[in-house]
This record gives sequence, C-alpha cells and structure tokens, in this order.
Amino acid sequence: MTEGTRGGGAAQVSAAHVMAPAVVFAIPVLKLAWTLGGGDAARDALLAMGPANWVDVVIGMFFAEPVLAVVLAAVLSYIGYAYRAAHGGAARRQGRALAETAARAAILPGALGVVVGAFNGLWWGVAAGVLGYLLRLGVVAEYRTGARSADTGRRTGRTAVAFGPRAVEAVRVAALLLSLVVLPALSVVAALDGRSWTSVLMCDVDTGAGPQRARLVELDRQAPGVVGWDVPAHEVVSGTNCATDPDDVLRAPWWRR
Repeated sequence: MTEGTRGGGAAQVSAAHVMAPAVVFAIPVLKLAWTLGGGDAARDALLAMGPANWVDVVIGMFFAEPVLAVVLAAVLSYIGYAYRAAHGGAARRQGRALAETAARAAILPGALGVVVGAFNGLWWGVAAGVLGYLLRLGVVAEYRTGARSADTGRRTGRTAVAFGPRAVEAVRVAALLLSLVVLPALSVVAALDGRSWTSVLMCDVDTGAGPQRARLVELDRQAPGVVGWDVPAHEVVSGTNCATDPDDVLRAPWWRR
C-alpha cells in the first residue's frame, strides 16, 4: 500500500471534521430560504432574529427531528475524538489503561445523549449516546490493533483478516458514511420539508389598517408580543395576543412541488 493510500484515512477524518460544522452552518440558511419562500425572506428573517436567536434555528431544526438529532450527536462524538487522536491524542494516550481510555471516551457521547433525550425522549437519547460511544470505541480499537499509527494518525495498511480488525474496519466505514453521506442527506431533507423550526402563532397584527389575525412564524419575543414572519403577507411584523397554531407546516415539501 502506498504512502498516499495510507494517508487517505487521515484525509477522510479531516473531511468528516469539516462536514459537520458546514452542515450546521449552511443547512439552517437553506431551511429559512425554503420554508419562508426565498432568499429575500431568509435575509429579512435573519435580520429580524438577530445573531442571538440564530441558535434557535439550529436547535429547532436539528433537535426536533429525532433521527437527525441521533446522527448529528453521533457524528459530533466521532469527529472530535478521531481528529484529536490523529493529531497527537492517540500518542499521548499510549500509556493509558484501556479501561481509563474507554471511560473517558464515554463522556461526550453521554452528554449529547442527555441533550437528545431531553428533546426527543429517553430511547432516542440512549440511541445517540450508544451510537456515538461505539464510533469512539472504533477509533480506540484502530490504534490499539495497529490499524492506524499513533505517531502519524495514518492508516498502516495492515489487511483486516481476523474478526476483530474486520469489525474495527466496519465501524470506521460506518462512521464515515454517517458523517459524509447520511448527515448531509438527512439535513437537506429536514431543510426542505416545509415545516417550521419554531412556534407558529395566530396573532393580532396591525400594519395600518387596523388589527387583523395573522399566522406568524415566531422570530423573536419583544414585550408586549412577538416579532414574526407573516406567512400570508410575506413580511416581518409585530404581533400581540398570540395563540399557538398546532399546524407547523408552512409550505409543501420540495419533493412534492
């Protein structure tokens, strides 16, 4: 196996390390643009929300969809661990007992599992934590079995023949597929499903012709009401006397148009 081929594993980890932040940054913009009806609407909504409320879009989009939340949590658990291991973390852990390494590897997946579980229920949280932990154990096993060099972070090119190395390779491939294929695909589907990422309200809106009831997507809360996107009028307005609309669908999904 050539040096370039051996370096492919590190390049794949780096690609996965870049993919997750790119998805978290870019896909919510796509969500706004599609759900509200275009780039101009997305810009107006972003300006009305302000930077402080941008996190609301990320939380509403990624943690309100259980499968997407599980995949994102698992990928975040994996990429941070794999990236640090490939850049000196594995070399520093060489003298550490396996039990200690395994215990330390469980901290972040456990924390993310709690977050996912709080939004989506106990078993989704368990799934997120267990999946993220298994992916991290796969990284540990790669270095322990010699499939990856602790000094360089690159794959050594050893052929996986026994069951153990084959299982490690399967976990590595699964982690890359989740990071580079499944996470972006699920994120795009969630962005184009036409559902709101936040509360949809029925409010009194007065744009100069007297108060009228209008359907708003909540962008920010300001006393005595909310700042929201008026769905029928396609503009940012202030609303008062609001009540929750249980229907969070704002437009048809992209694939049904």
